[in-house]
Amino acid sequence: MLLFDLDGTLIDSNGIWEDIDLAFLGRHGLTPTEEYAHTVGHSIFPVAAAFTRDYYHLDLTPEEIMDEWMAGARSAYAQVEMKPGALAFLERCRDNGESMALVTACVPELCRAALRRHDLEGFFTDFIFAQELGLEKRDPAVYRLTAERLGVSPGDCTLYEDAPHNCAAAQSMGMQAVGVYDRFYAKYREQMRRGCDGYIDSFLELL
Repeated sequence: MLLFDLDGTLIDSNGIWEDIDLAFLGRHGLTPTEEYAHTVGHSIFPVAAAFTRDYYHLDLTPEEIMDEWMAGARSAYAQVEMKPGALAFLERCRDNGESMALVTACVPELCRAALRRHDLEGFFTDFIFAQELGLEKRDPAVYRLTAERLGVSPGDCTLYEDAPHNCAAAQSMGMQAVGVYDRFYAKYREQMRRGCDGYIDSFLELL
């Protein structure tokens, strides 16, 4: 069973969130910090919103913060591009009879918009949303629950993922993890090369 992350792995979307964060903070007269960017970049939507409220002591509810973020994200996800070679690799896996599922921290509405844009829904047998599980993707339980839901052994799964902590969490459950380069995690490239079961700078390498 092949498992794929979405943001930063199949689609080139991490930059969208950098722009949304900067615009949000700018509207509220706030300055981004490395700690803030690191935390929200590794969190599911509701957790990121609650952290943002508390970190900046905002007089906003997490729901109001998420509404602001979504206002900017909807149009962006309707136009987001795939990473080079990703579509061709999915097509080759499908043609080879591989079973594939999506495991993502993306907001379900945004995920489905991106999938519709590129007509990707039919590639996957299931869609596992960390937000619906109420778990961060760096939590190994995400991968245990994914395997249980798909009715497979973790050892029979290979995850393609751009985030190093998510790769490590999947490996801790017995899955193989192939790291996929994304600019957002560029500083972890050598760490992922050493720690993952495989590493690619682009899906073009696998074609």
